[in-house]
Amino acid sequence: MMDGRDPRTIAAANGIASDTNFGAVTPPLYLSSTYAFTGFEAHRGYEYSRTANPGRDLLGDTLAKLEGGAGAIITASGMSAVDLVLSLIGRDDLVVAPHDCYGGTYRLLCARRDRGHFDLAFVDQSDPAALAATLAKKPALVLIETPSNPLMRVVDVRAIARQAKEAGARVAVDNTFLSPALQRPILLGADFVIHSTTKYLNGHSDVVGGAVVAAAEADVEPLRAWANITGVTGSPFDAYLTLRGVRTLFTRVERQQANAAAVASFLAGHKAVAAVHYPGLESHSGHAIAKAQQNGFGAMLSFDLAGGVEAVRRFVEAVRVFTLAESLGGVESLVAHPATMTHAGMGPEARRAAGIGDGLLRLSVGLEAEADLIADLKRGLAAANERD
Repeated sequence: MMDGRDPRTIAAANGIASDTNFGAVTPPLYLSSTYAFTGFEAHRGYEYSRTANPGRDLLGDTLAKLEGGAGAIITASGMSAVDLVLSLIGRDDLVVAPHDCYGGTYRLLCARRDRGHFDLAFVDQSDPAALAATLAKKPALVLIETPSNPLMRVVDVRAIARQAKEAGARVAVDNTFLSPALQRPILLGADFVIHSTTKYLNGHSDVVGGAVVAAAEADVEPLRAWANITGVTGSPFDAYLTLRGVRTLFTRVERQQANAAAVASFLAGHKAVAAVHYPGLESHSGHAIAKAQQNGFGAMLSFDLAGGVEAVRRFVEAVRVFTLAESLGGVESLVAHPATMTHAGMGPEARRAAGIGDGLLRLSVGLEAEADLIADLKRGLAAANERD
């Protein structure tokens, strides 16, 4: 749980100057795979690094405090974090997921369903009638992703969590896009928070990792035990780098979302852009909900080019500051084409149902100078608007 300190202080200082051996200010990196016992059946709290590692435990403690949870399990990737939550679900249980979720999550859910691990229902969680009809089937787990990837749709976590629990379901929220700097789903009623720590928590595009934060103490040990059984725990060095990234989380996100707001405003007024998806715009359908449950609007946005896929091709070939690449949340600005990159595995029919068109581009806005970002977008949009 929160320890009374401001979250910014927790991010910057949790575990600092805690080394009792040499007084190191920065928590040490323990790369050892195994640990010496002090005697027969006696150890110092650590035996083998798949099971537990001091640095990984400190990262988990920091994330649990930031999210207001009872504990956290650090995994090798964001997808393994999603799968760890799914390990709590039985063969006859129903999992409810957003119809417009991240492509990797969609693929994992379908693969588990097809292997008979659970039943699955995709639903537009912003549609009260559709959600109520699905909850009437008494699901075991409701997975929420807000803002959604890549269309930045926002749903009311508090309202969905209340309805889900009335139906007897647990609630897991993917908080990757906002991080605890901008949204704390446990305080809104979630039982679990999922992160791809690859993204904003690490923030430097040099680590792949994940995390599950549990609201209740009773859920921590079953998750930790299954992570140990399956070996999906994250590496010590990745945990070390991620914790280093967390130290600057609030400062990075503050600057990135300021840049994103400027980018969204610029795109919204450009003739080559058919639509901009950013909750910080008052015209966004989820603006009011986002304002109520978030501490900011984040640095992710997407937009539709009026010229379709050919305009996309010209745009990505023209930009120089935005790099064409998957992933997000790093200090550098990235542009992705969901239909052929992050959401290609969904298939065209599922993408159409989710509203992901061929002209959609997703931006992860970084720490570059605002003027350079806008100039680069102008260059890309001028190219996109050219006619053969």
